[in-house]
Amino acid sequence: MAFIDYYKILEVTKNATENDIKKAYRKLARKYHPDLNPNDKEAEQKFKEVNEANEVLSHLENRKKYDEYGEHWQQTDAYKKAKQQQKQYAQQQTSQGDFGGYTESDFSDFFGSMFGGGNAKGQNRQTKFRGQDFNAQLQLNLKDVYTTHKQTLTVNNKSIRITIPAGVENGQIIKIKGYGGKGVNGGPNGDLYIEFSIINKSRFKRDGDNLYASVDLDLYKALLGDEITVNTFTGKVKLTVKPETQNGTKLKLKGKGFPKYKKEGQFGDLYITYNLKTPTKLSNKEKELFTELSKLR
Repeated sequence: MAFIDYYKILEVTKNATENDIKKAYRKLARKYHPDLNPNDKEAEQKFKEVNEANEVLSHLENRKKYDEYGEHWQQTDAYKKAKQQQKQYAQQQTSQGDFGGYTESDFSDFFGSMFGGGNAKGQNRQTKFRGQDFNAQLQLNLKDVYTTHKQTLTVNNKSIRITIPAGVENGQIIKIKGYGGKGVNGGPNGDLYIEFSIINKSRFKRDGDNLYASVDLDLYKALLGDEITVNTFTGKVKLTVKPETQNGTKLKLKGKGFPKYKKEGQFGDLYITYNLKTPTKLSNKEKELFTELSKLR
């Protein structure tokens, strides 16, 4: 396996900070994104390489392993575990006066085989190890997660089509089994963990399954009562305003909130808060009428 210089791909130095890597990734991801480079195979390959480099270097622990072990960074956990087992086994056999038929060179052959070296005798005793888990972040708009939909991701040069359930929350992590690093010596693949970053550009505030919004209400409708039309996440609804409605009055629209995660057909509620708007630029006649009203009170 040829060595891949992830720092070179992201056009940063080995001393780059976490923020430097994040900025470099965003810049290059935009530059080579398939939507901006349709039918450009070279840009598509660059986009995949940039994503792969970011998956490694943006993860502190993975970056540390990569800096130390290079192309073999995904096998470091398995290597350390096996080396510890070898040490314990060697100590046990030494205390018994023998190595049970194994020599120090046998163990060296075993560890060498993990990294592509070693002789045939060591390779005959290769142990299977699970592949490294991968971590990725998927950025979506709030409206994208209002309904269940499918999306294709490119992770480690692989296209993965996943179903995103309605109602996923910002920061939520889901596991895609078997889409991590390749197993060693025929071992199982690692898993892919996807963290959702939900951007809310709507006028609604989300809290779990519930939505919150403020609606301006003019003084006359608040005093006398009326019907108004308000926006929900999926459309408009009519509301009846009771006479003498006070500023800050809250009401609940049942089932007009956000979908409940993996609960088909179930929704949270929408909470509306009225903000009374005091009229401005009153005419002389209006001032007179308000003056009369004040005297009546």
